[in-house]
Amino acid sequence: MTLPISDPTAWATAMNNLGMAPLGIAGQPILPDFDPALGMMTGIPPITPMMPGLGIVPPPIPPDMPVVKEIIHCKSCTLFPPNPNLPPPATRERPPGCKTVFVGGLPENGTEQIIVEVFEQCGEIIAIRKSKKNFCHIRFAEEYMVDKALYLSGYRIRLGSSTDKKDTGRLHVDFAQARDDLYEWECKQRMLAREERHRRRMEEERLRPPSPPPVVHYSDHECSIVAEKLKDDSKFSEAVQTLLTWIERGEVNRRSANNFYSMIQSANSHVRRLVNEKAAHEKDMEEAKEKFKQALSGILIQFEQIVAVYHSASKQKAWDHFTKAQRKNISVWCKQAEEIRNIHNDELMGIRREEEMEMSDDEIEETTERKETEESVSQAEALKEENDSLRWQLDAYRNEVELLKQEQGKAHREDDPNKEQQLKLLQQALQGMQQHLLKVQEEYKRKEAELEKIKDDKLQVEKMLENLKEKESCASRLCASSQDSDYPLEKTLNSCPVKSEREALLVGIISTFLHVHPFGASIEYICSYLHRLDNKLISWTSFFPGCHL
Repeated sequence: MTLPISDPTAWATAMNNLGMAPLGIAGQPILPDFDPALGMMTGIPPITPMMPGLGIVPPPIPPDMPVVKEIIHCKSCTLFPPNPNLPPPATRERPPGCKTVFVGGLPENGTEQIIVEVFEQCGEIIAIRKSKKNFCHIRFAEEYMVDKALYLSGYRIRLGSSTDKKDTGRLHVDFAQARDDLYEWECKQRMLAREERHRRRMEEERLRPPSPPPVVHYSDHECSIVAEKLKDDSKFSEAVQTLLTWIERGEVNRRSANNFYSMIQSANSHVRRLVNEKAAHEKDMEEAKEKFKQALSGILIQFEQIVAVYHSASKQKAWDHFTKAQRKNISVWCKQAEEIRNIHNDELMGIRREEEMEMSDDEIEETTERKETEESVSQAEALKEENDSLRWQLDAYRNEVELLKQEQGKAHREDDPNKEQQLKLLQQALQGMQQHLLKVQEEYKRKEAELEKIKDDKLQVEKMLENLKEKESCASRLCASSQDSDYPLEKTLNSCPVKSEREALLVGIISTFLHVHPFGASIEYICSYLHRLDNKLISWTSFFPGCHL
């Protein structure tokens, strides 16, 4: 026991190695947390995380507690721990997948064998690259071994028992960048990425819905099986899909055409069944609609009765006997019941309107141009009447707004205790009337635009009627001019030129008619053709007496 007691840390370390509780000069324990059961026999070094065979990492130490490192004895050298009060040695940023460390501060006489002896306690060493400038690079087999090697940073190394400067040094262990480490780390990351992609692909395949079974190729045996399935209603969908696949594949040829035709005929026999099923479903739907309409009508009747109860309760004879809270509840209930009744009533009216539209669609017939003009005129008149009613309604709302303004002015002049409440009610009513007035104005403008459009359509129709009348008058004048002549048409054409526009029009009509009939036509046929052109034309039999064109 020749250690000086001036250094309490060295003294405590020596006492701990001897398996004794470290005591000071006054007999007080230097380390209060000393456990005698962990003490070692004399001559046996203490258990440290750096001992060979113990593949453990030193436990985490609180940052406020200084780390007490032990002396490490090796075969050819001794490692002395640094002062625990000094800050930990600085290290650079750890490269990804780092397995190589930089070791500086080696003794000048240090050999590679000594380096292996010191650092093989941290783990398996793969390679050592030693430099002549007292540093080296050590590559380990695993990454966690680098952490064990960093534990030796700051230790003072002494070769044997020599105190020569060339036999001593202070170790500095730090992370080192190596291409081999980076390459292995990248390979490992790529392998993990491949595993992750494979895992995701397997998960997607597991969640993907199963693909449909493959369709067998055509053969006489399979054709007979499909033909039987086509006759079965439960297996028809599967069989018709197989038939469709065969046809799209090009299995139809001269030898198999009859078989395919029989299968197509079997598929066609299901059309009637499908139509009957559709008709049955439509019948069920109509019955359900009718049932729903009847139930909705019954509900509406009950709502009307409930609303009638609320209205009768709101009359003066019964209203005066209720309290204020009861009146408020009755008013709220009445309003809710009316809103629900209106919603159901609109729904019922919509159903009836749809039925009427369906019936009207079935009864649609084509109308002539005159009927369309009459409908447009009647629609224009109806829109005009509607615009007049909207204008009158607009004037009525304006008068009501003016009356409300006057009443509001009177309310300002009167000293009523409920003045503010009445003002609020009047303002709300005024806002509602103004909004309704704006809506009516927009409706009025829209109706006016529709009326203008209908007027334009009416003018166009009138112009068409005038053109038709002019054509009719021209035809009649031609008829009259032709009737005045006493000679047959053929003689007139041969003897004298055309004298008027009416005669020219008549000649053009007859020539066009005869051009269509190259083998000739009788005078009665020509007269009937002219009568069909216009009923106002008179008979031309007297004009062409008994001749055949």
